[in-house]
Amino acid sequence: MVGADGSPGSEVAIGFALQEAARRGAQLIVVAAFDLPPYWACAYGMPAAPESSEALRETIRDHVEAHVRKVADSFGEQARDVPVEIRPVVGDPAAALVDAARHADLLVVGHRGGGGFANLLLGSVASKCVLHATCPVTIVPTPDRVAVG
Repeated sequence: MVGADGSPGSEVAIGFALQEAARRGAQLIVVAAFDLPPYWACAYGMPAAPESSEALRETIRDHVEAHVRKVADSFGEQARDVPVEIRPVVGDPAAALVDAARHADLLVVGHRGGGGFANLLLGSVASKCVLHATCPVTIVPTPDRVAVG
């Protein structure tokens, strides 16, 4: 299972997760969690209708599907052959990933980076996943953060 948010760190995590799933002969579940504040619709003068969040969920699913396909294409045929399920989830991203990973063999998340002192710290989503997930968690750094030696 991998978390996806469209960031460069997420893209690297998806690539790692695709390779790992191909190596294990496993399915990859991609969780794209997004938190909507309760006032998001009324801020635009609209009632919060369930249809609008379902439409948003479908938009997110389409975007993530295209993103995963692009990453898979860059890793070749083996990655393209991995069965992928995309789960858009409305809610706190860390809580959604921890909950979705209850039956996973591995949870993969990217590191947000940030430069300087921020590079020494994990983001709040990655930290919460490490602390609360019931399966092993892999934090994948972006290429500019990989330490050699």
